Amino acid sequence: MYKNLAAALVAACFFSPVFSQTASGKEARAGEPVKAGFVYVSPITEAGWTRQHDEGRKAVEAALGSQVKTTFVENVAEGADAERVIRDLAATGHQIIFTPSFGYMEPTLKVAQDYPNVKFESITGYKTAPNVATANARYYEGRYLAGIAAGRMSKTGVAGFVAGFPIPEVLQGINAFTLGMRSVNPQATVKVVWLNVWFDPPKERDAAMALFNQDVDVIAFHTGSTAVMAAAQERGKMAVAYHSDMRRTGPDAQIVAVTHQWGSYYTERVRAVQNGTWKSASLWGGVREGMIRVGDFGPRVPAAVQQEVLTAQKAIGAGKLQPFRAGKAPVRDNDGQERIATGQALSDAQILQMSWLVEGVVGKLSR
Repeated sequence: MYKNLAAALVAACFFSPVFSQTASGKEARAGEPVKAGFVYVSPITEAGWTRQHDEGRKAVEAALGSQVKTTFVENVAEGADAERVIRDLAATGHQIIFTPSFGYMEPTLKVAQDYPNVKFESITGYKTAPNVATANARYYEGRYLAGIAAGRMSKTGVAGFVAGFPIPEVLQGINAFTLGMRSVNPQATVKVVWLNVWFDPPKERDAAMALFNQDVDVIAFHTGSTAVMAAAQERGKMAVAYHSDMRRTGPDAQIVAVTHQWGSYYTERVRAVQNGTWKSASLWGGVREGMIRVGDFGPRVPAAVQQEVLTAQKAIGAGKLQPFRAGKAPVRDNDGQERIATGQALSDAQILQMSWLVEGVVGKLSR
């Protein structure tokens, strides 16, 4: 997914939903399929981060048919292994290569220098080059909506959050989730456990079980497997699915899913290579762009709660609701410092550099 050393994750730039910048190189040869490569940081499981990106790959195949030929390599560690795999894909004629993990950013840039006619898509990266584009999703929008559902469903008012690393993207999610909960239950609290790993199902499960022993009756997570959802199902608790719909794992536990949708973006970028219009760009898309979706409600969620969440989702898509905008009172962090003044909203640059936990979160940052 995204590397733990990214505390400065986008300190110098931020994403825009407008494509721009440098013109592409040569067009794909007429009549020949575009060869598109995908590199995955974990195995393809039934749900999760890598599953969603592979669904995006399949969507490209469904949309373009014989006009595209895709290749994927799964369970590739960030670092030297990633560079080797990316370089091999470039050397074997792939015209566009998608690298969806923050820790793939530097290896992608390094290989891109040696293959100027190959296009690279650094997903969750932030450094561009003439043949390297970046894209990410506003996951925090979905987190806020899931917080509304959790706030309505929780009987204890105490939620848990199993988190990988304290990078800005994770902090955005924890804070938005907490703000969503407190928008319907001002006394709600969120207890966080840091794992310092993205994909470790036994560790994820243990963290969830520990939180369930602390009055937590609904849980969210930013990790790579379905282990937290499975733990919630086992303990008769509630959980928010992340990355994918996980009702197969937690048919009774899942109350809602925050999913990201890569198919349209991936198809658009492959098609641009095909017709010679690909350009380096940076996209940070959310509900409005169709990259973030909240839904897949579980059976225990009342229709009124579902409608409340879906109405809020429409408001976010229309720009009428911003998770990081303060209302009649300022937003403070959990040390009491004012972070968002009354009636004001954080800029994209401020969101992308987030380094604090909002009031209501129980716990400190793991440095």
